[in-house]
Formats: sequence, structure tokens, C-alpha cells
Amino acid sequence: MTIADAFVPVAITDRSGVDESCHFGAVVVLDPDGAVAFSAGDPDVAIYPRSSMKPAQADAMLGAGFTGSAEQLALACASHDGSPVHLEIVRSILADAGLDESALGNTPDWPLDDASAEAVIAAGGHRTALYMNCSGKHAAMVATCLLNDWPTEGYLHPDHPLQQLITHRVEQLMGSVSHIGIDGCGAPAHVVELSGLARAYARLAHDRGEVWDAMHRFPELVGGPERASARLVAQVPDAMAKEGAEGVFAAGLPDGTAVAVKIADGAARAAGVVAAAALAAVGTDVDVMAIGDPIKGHGRAVGQLRPLVGSV
Repeated sequence: MTIADAFVPVAITDRSGVDESCHFGAVVVLDPDGAVAFSAGDPDVAIYPRSSMKPAQADAMLGAGFTGSAEQLALACASHDGSPVHLEIVRSILADAGLDESALGNTPDWPLDDASAEAVIAAGGHRTALYMNCSGKHAAMVATCLLNDWPTEGYLHPDHPLQQLITHRVEQLMGSVSHIGIDGCGAPAHVVELSGLARAYARLAHDRGEVWDAMHRFPELVGGPERASARLVAQVPDAMAKEGAEGVFAAGLPDGTAVAVKIADGAARAAGVVAAAALAAVGTDVDVMAIGDPIKGHGRAVGQLRPLVGSV
């Protein structure tokens, strides 16, 4: 089966009463026993989870001695907006390790949040590693290196002790890693099965450990208050949820239920809605249509994104 064969229609967007776009993808829901409770497309398609991998990476760093507040751990799991509160917490992770932002090896970028980016530009600022949405993860990475007397130089190489530790933990949580590429931030990007990503979220949520605690308590730190993940956790307060680049979304509940989504064309707007619809299909109480953003025309809502999976 090719990757194109793995996907089926999972969502439609309409504009002013006419269906405009169709998103293809794959989705899988695991029940509390780990069996497939719902799927559309190939539940075992090999994907890059991208930033939805961060909870597993953070869990590996906890196992290597990383410590911090729940807010700091939320930023270690985050693809943050680059707002002042996010940056303050990232700086605190570095400061607790005796470091500053010069230790970060991730790609410089603007804040994801438009208002925060505009404020930086207005002040004469420029792209930095701190502003980039993965800086919390990287701050935790260099702090973990220092705790273990590992070199911070080259900490992003797959053969570095930190990255070997992370890959081992990813395999424990998700199953076989079939390939390791390079993520947008420069960190190793693992390829796993979509169902393996769901298993990791099921395990982390069911264990009710530090990662689950940070992510369900502070979803606005894991991303931003307007993200689909934050909206889902607001409705399902015990859930942990995380977006990944290129249309990936995953969520886990403490009873062991978990969902993972990959949108074929990489469109982020469909992933959270499809995940919510799949969870609703197995009995989770969630207002699916409140997860996504409206389709806008001239600044006002003129349509919506509706899932084709589940009963919605």
C-alpha cells in the first residue's frame, strides 16, 4: 500500500452554502484495552508525528532526570505561540540550568502568535531561537544534557546520548521507528505508525504521570488558547492533546482511550475536528463543531469545516 492508498475523505469545508474543499486523511481511536475502536483510512500508516511527538520526548527527559514545574514541563511539550508568558517560562527552564537562550540549537523564527510577532517587529526585533515554537523542548533538552554530563554541542544529532535515549523511549511507547529524519526545529523526527502514536498518548494519559498532569492542566501553554488542542481539553478536562505539523493531532484520556489523526495534505485546520469526531464516535462527550474555526469571508463566518467520520 502506498501512502496515497492509506487515506480516505475525512472532512469537508463549505463556503456560503457550497462545498469547497475535501480533506483526506486517516484516523484511529483505541479503546481502554488498546484495541481499535474506530478507524478511517489505514490506522497503521507510517507518519512523522512531528510536534505531537513532544510528550514522548519530554517523558524520556523526565526519565533522565529533568525536573521542573508543571508549567515548565508544559512548555517542554509545547509548540507555543511565542507570547510573553510562553517566553518567560522557556527562559526559566534555561535559567534553572544556568543557561540562557544562546544554548538553544533550534531554528530561529518569529512567534506563531500574530500579535506577539507584530510586537517583536515593531520593537525592531528579529527571528530568534527563543521565539520559535519548539524552544521549550530545546530548553529542556539542553538542561537534560547538563544534568547527565552530556555535551550540549551536537545535542540534536541522532547519535547524541540524549537523542538515543529519546528514540529508545519512543520505541517503548509507540513501537518500531522505521526512519529518523530532521524536524523543522532541527531535532530528529521519528517515523512511526499512526496507531503507535495513539498508543503513546493512551499510555501517558492512563499513567497519569507528570506529562499528562502538565498537559491537561495547562493546555494554553502547550500551544495557545485558540488551538484545537486547548479547545478539546476545555471540553474533556482530563484529556491531554497536541497538534503536530502537517496535519497531525493526537489526544489521550486517563481511561486509556486515545485518538491519532493524519491529514493527507498536511492541512492543520481539519485535524482537531476529525479527532474530536472520532472520539465522539466512541462515546466521548465533546461538541465537535466547537473545536475548529469557521470558514471566513471578508472577516466573518461564511462556512464551516465538518467531519465525515463518526456520526456528526
